[in-house]
Amino acid sequence: MTTSVDVAPAASFDSLDPRTGEVVASYPVHTEVDVRAAVDRATATAVWWDELGFAGRRERLLAWRKVLVGRLDELAGIVSTETGKPFDDARLEIVLAIDHVDWAAKHAEKVLGRRRVSSGMLMANQAATLAYPPLGVVGVIGPWNYPVFTPMGSIAYALAAGNTVVFKPSELTPGVGHALATMLAEAVPEHTLIEVVTGLGETGAALCRTPGVGKIAFTGSTATGKRVMAACAETLTPVLIECGGKDALIVAADADLEAAADATVWGGMSNAGQTCVGVERVYAVESVAEEFTAKVVEKARAVRTGTEIGPMTMSSQTEVVRRHVADALARGGRAVVGGAESVKPPFVEPVVIVDVPEDSSAVTEETFGPLIVVNRVPDVDEAVRRANGTGYGLGATVFSAKDGDAIAARLRCGMVAVNGVISFAGIPALPFGGVGDSGFGRIHGEDGLREFTRPQAVARQRFPLPIAVTSFRRTSGGMKALLGLVKVLRGR
Repeated sequence: MTTSVDVAPAASFDSLDPRTGEVVASYPVHTEVDVRAAVDRATATAVWWDELGFAGRRERLLAWRKVLVGRLDELAGIVSTETGKPFDDARLEIVLAIDHVDWAAKHAEKVLGRRRVSSGMLMANQAATLAYPPLGVVGVIGPWNYPVFTPMGSIAYALAAGNTVVFKPSELTPGVGHALATMLAEAVPEHTLIEVVTGLGETGAALCRTPGVGKIAFTGSTATGKRVMAACAETLTPVLIECGGKDALIVAADADLEAAADATVWGGMSNAGQTCVGVERVYAVESVAEEFTAKVVEKARAVRTGTEIGPMTMSSQTEVVRRHVADALARGGRAVVGGAESVKPPFVEPVVIVDVPEDSSAVTEETFGPLIVVNRVPDVDEAVRRANGTGYGLGATVFSAKDGDAIAARLRCGMVAVNGVISFAGIPALPFGGVGDSGFGRIHGEDGLREFTRPQAVARQRFPLPIAVTSFRRTSGGMKALLGLVKVLRGR
């Protein structure tokens, strides 16, 4: 007979360099009490931040932007160490994030400020206005694959909208979270706008359950996203969920094959394939499939593991890639670049497999590694059907000289790049998010700003109507006159 013993949770955890396994630093495991205290502090600061108004917030956010630019290499070094990604890839991620900070700061007032809207013919005596006040405190649960760019899509827009933030970075990249908050504190020393809580899954769950959080913005797997929603349901906290994808790239008969092949390899292999909107499935029209595939093979074989792509940041993901490669090959797929031998923890060398059945896990499940499946199809109609044949719906790519926009319009996903790859993520004005198993809600752009607000409608009576309508003084004659007016205005 065994006796259960209560074990106290660990007080700290280590951040590791995935390339070497060496400890980078140790961070506290914040408890539910710690999280509640962070939310309380953020709630108090939110009053000050809101009262600054759009101009005051813009000035401070642009000061943060300047600090981020000045310390870009320092931040990139932390990203590279905690994720293992090449230094220049980390730099690129931060450059894009800085552009989003700039856009959010400069556009918040125009998008969210109170504005007049039409009151309509029947309510012409009313002045109608609409504004978007902040929620107060936004909780952000960030991922490890793009630990600056992705959470900043929530953090920067939430701050620009007038909220403060409690940020729970991934346990694999806690140092990045602390660096972002420290650099913001340098630009805005008056109050702490980003409270950072570190820890494992339970710390994030505590943030979801804590009263006073106006919204949770989560990025991660679909399975974890469902658990986040369940936790938030306890307090009726609204959520923004950005989960993974199984993004397809379509190569039409009139595509620029050189450009399409280059986009395929970079979109599928960069960041070691650990990109939610990366290329995982390719559908090439039969007439160009052979030539296109040859170009992909040539480019993929030239990718250098260890310099151009780093290791798998999360070690368990290596086994997912191994399983998908094995299943694709077992079901009749043919490896034209790499194969089962390419999985060499902590690295995975580029793998390209052709002619993979659509029910293979390499086609149906998110791989999140440098594995690309290339299948030939008879025409674009079949390519679209297969691209849409998944529960995911995050991003997609189309290569066609003449029909790119038309093909894009048929795809069930949140974003499409035409004759480029992942380009939508770098355009601050475009919203970013998915449908289905890829989640819901939007970051970036005007939609991203409004995501962290509560619409407030105000109708102010300018003068009384000659006919009492919303009153017990309403008469049958008045109602008859109103119905007559409706018939004239709306009955034709």
